[in-house]
Amino acid sequence: MSHHDERRRFQRIDFDAPTELRQGDRRWPVKLLDLSLKGLLVNRPEPWDADLTQDFDAIIHLDRDVRVQMQVELRHEEATRLGFICLYIDVDSMSHLHRLVELNLADSTEMMRELRELIEE
Repeated sequence: MSHHDERRRFQRIDFDAPTELRQGDRRWPVKLLDLSLKGLLVNRPEPWDADLTQDFDAIIHLDRDVRVQMQVELRHEEATRLGFICLYIDVDSMSHLHRLVELNLADSTEMMRELRELIEE
C-alpha cells in the first residue's frame, strides 16, 4: 500500500457522469473518473488554461434534473488527471452524493465512518 493510499480516509468510487468544471465564465467539460465524499478525480481537459490560484465549481449531472455541485480546490495535477478536494457542498448536493456513495459501498459501517470523519473535520 502506498503512502497516498494510507492517507486516504474516504473511499473513492468509480463513477461516470457528465461533469463540468467552472471558474468564473470559463467552462471545461471533463470525464469524471471517481469521486468520494471529499473530492473527485477527472481527466485533464485540453486546453487546460485555468487560474490555479482560484477555486472551481464542479458540477456532476446525475440526471436531467439532479446534480451534485461543489466548490473545489485543485490538490494535484498530473499529465492526464486532476484531483480536487471539496471545500463546500450544499445540503441537496450532499444528500445526492451521500446516496450515490452509499449505493456503491458494500459496507454501511464504512459509510457511517466516512460521514463521522467528514463532520469532524
